[in-house]
Amino acid sequence: MEKLGTLNGNVMAGNDGHPVVDREEWTKARIALLKEEKELSKLSERLAEKRRSLPWVKVDKDYVFESEDGKVSLSDLFKGNSQLFIYHFMFAPEWEEGCPGCSFMADHLDGPNLHIPHHDVSIAVVARAPLSKILPFKKRMGWQFPWVSSFESDFNYDYHVSFSEEQVKSGEIYYNYETLPHDSDTESPGASVFYKDAGGQIYHTYSTYSRGLDIVLGAHHLLDMTPKGRNEDSTMDWMRHHDKYDGVKSGGDSCCH
Repeated sequence: MEKLGTLNGNVMAGNDGHPVVDREEWTKARIALLKEEKELSKLSERLAEKRRSLPWVKVDKDYVFESEDGKVSLSDLFKGNSQLFIYHFMFAPEWEEGCPGCSFMADHLDGPNLHIPHHDVSIAVVARAPLSKILPFKKRMGWQFPWVSSFESDFNYDYHVSFSEEQVKSGEIYYNYETLPHDSDTESPGASVFYKDAGGQIYHTYSTYSRGLDIVLGAHHLLDMTPKGRNEDSTMDWMRHHDKYDGVKSGGDSCCH
């Protein structure tokens, strides 16, 4: 049984030092927090409206990707819908497997992909690795979403998630809407959204990078409701490919920390 001690009147402390109160006091604290949660929800709704109100950019370049069905265009990825969500997956041509952090993100895509294609939104994943590497890795991870290769395309470069060796050697890249010091990988994560009108013209409506992708990570939001939260020493240091967990938190190989 947990040992409790008196702390500031009615507040007690458990073995780990955290305050422990009766149900009435807990409910008062919970209602106070609920007020702030509602304010955050309203702010999120206002931000979502501003996101939808952003101006669009016409896509004039003809991007071609390699898919399981052969060469496909950006237009083909819409699969009959007017809206397209693309996740830019970190998987460079010379790598043998995809980024663990992007794999964590990809684990969150198959669930929505059962539903939102029926609500006028298609999902696709794009990486620079050749299809000969993408498909075995996709099978290993058990994913069902469409995944195409931009190996012979400028797509990932144009949307600022891939960088040339020259850019990396220069020590600076343009990422997340600013010039940043960078001297390591040629890949970074991101997501882009596109709209296709009735005439077939495609527009780029939104892109987000880095922490902006957290909105997609339901596991993070679940952890945020638990007592220990995300429980990290550095960003996503606990996370692995889902077939590599061994129950030990160590230095790891995530590209996210």
